[in-house]
Amino acid sequence: MILKFLEDKNFEETAHTLERESGLFFNLEYFEELALNGEWNEAEKYMSGFTKIEDNKFSTKIYFEMRKQKYLETLDKREHDKAVEILSNDLKVFAQYNSELYKEMALLITVDDFRKHASLTKYGDTRSARASIFREIKKGIEANPVFQGKFRVPAVAARVGQWSLQMSNLQI
Repeated sequence: MILKFLEDKNFEETAHTLERESGLFFNLEYFEELALNGEWNEAEKYMSGFTKIEDNKFSTKIYFEMRKQKYLETLDKREHDKAVEILSNDLKVFAQYNSELYKEMALLITVDDFRKHASLTKYGDTRSARASIFREIKKGIEANPVFQGKFRVPAVAARVGQWSLQMSNLQI
């Protein structure tokens, strides 16, 4: 009810903040928009209202894919200093899950074109890579038990009605 009001009044940022802070409704369309626009920091901030890296294997994979894509896009722009920062600050946590993969990612800084790496030959352009990675992330979100029941706006009016009915049945 509140989310609908906020959207109707074009308070979209406020609506998404409420979604994130309450953790009751995950707006997959909004998350997709963030991912397809490469707004990885904002996507991760939104995701953090629903799950953390360490919650389960699905959450770990979701965060890894977002951060890896952010890293690859930075390498593609040849922003090596920023890529080192992402590797050190954002991707380092995943070394505990797969140290070899982390080492391979670190080596990508040293090559002219990361697409020459055997596992990245199909990377293509940034736009298609974002679409592809979003499909993978979406699969992880849909399989993640943390998100069960969070893809539809909660029926607040029905709950308020149930609460009112319960209160009227109380004997005072």
